[in-house]
Amino acid sequence: MIIDFHTHGKLAKYLAFSPAYTDWLFAEARAAGLDALCLTEHFNTKGFEEVYADIAARYPRRGDAFNVNGLLVFPGMEIDIAENGHTLVLGTMEEILDFNRALIPHKEKGSFLPLADLAAEVRRRGLFFGAGHPFRAPGHIPEQPEENLATFEFVDLNGKDLAHDFEGTIARTLAFAEKLGVPVVSGSDTHQAFQYGCVTTVLDREVDTVADLRSQVLAHTYHIVYAPDIAFKVKTAGMLKRALKEIDRLGGDYVNVLIAGAE
Repeated sequence: MIIDFHTHGKLAKYLAFSPAYTDWLFAEARAAGLDALCLTEHFNTKGFEEVYADIAARYPRRGDAFNVNGLLVFPGMEIDIAENGHTLVLGTMEEILDFNRALIPHKEKGSFLPLADLAAEVRRRGLFFGAGHPFRAPGHIPEQPEENLATFEFVDLNGKDLAHDFEGTIARTLAFAEKLGVPVVSGSDTHQAFQYGCVTTVLDREVDTVADLRSQVLAHTYHIVYAPDIAFKVKTAGMLKRALKEIDRLGGDYVNVLIAGAE
C-alpha cells in the first residue's frame, strides 16, 4: 500500500475551500500511484471543517478513511506550536474535527500552544502524533526538552526538504528519529499535484484504520521510496503554486484555469 503521510487539500490557507480543486488533487494523487494519503490540512486554514464535511458527504467511508475513487483519504491535521515548528496528528474524522474546534483559541500566531501543552492534549485524546519537517527553519522542534518530545510516535521525512538537501535531510531526520526511538515516514507536503510521488511510504499490507496504520508504522513494516526526479517535482510544484496564487491575486479563477488546462 503506497501512502503519503503529509498532504494538503487546499492551495493556500487564506483561500476558500474549493471542492473542485480538492477533487483534482485526489485524482492526481491516484494517477501518481498513491493508494492512500493522510490529509494533514493546516489546523488554522480557512474553512477547515468544510473540507471534511464535503469529503464525508460525497465519498463512502471505509474504516477510518474515505474512499475517494479508489484513493483512501485518512483524516489528519498539521498544528503549529508556540516554539516554532509543525506537528502532525492523525485520527478519525470525528476526532480531528473535535480537536480542531478545541484549538480555536490557539489558531492565531502568538496564541499557538506550547509543545508540552499540545503533546499532553494529543496524549489525552489518543491521536497518532508526529513531528513535521523538524529541521525546516524557523522551527525549533529538535531543541525541545526530551520530556516534550517523548509524545512523538513518528518523524516526517519531508519531500520539500529532500528536494533542497537530499542527503542532509535524510541524515538529520534519521538521527533525530533514532534519538527519539521512533520510526520515520515520508510526506510530500504538497499543496498541489505535481509533488505527489516525490517520496512515498510503502506499507507491507493495506490498512483502513488509524490503529492499523499506527501498528504498521510502529512495527517498521514498510519502506520508503524516493522518486529519481524528486528535485524537479518539488521545483515544478512550487512554480505552479506561485502561478495559481498570482492568478487568484489578480482576480482570476485559478481552479477553472487549472482544470481547463488539464482537460
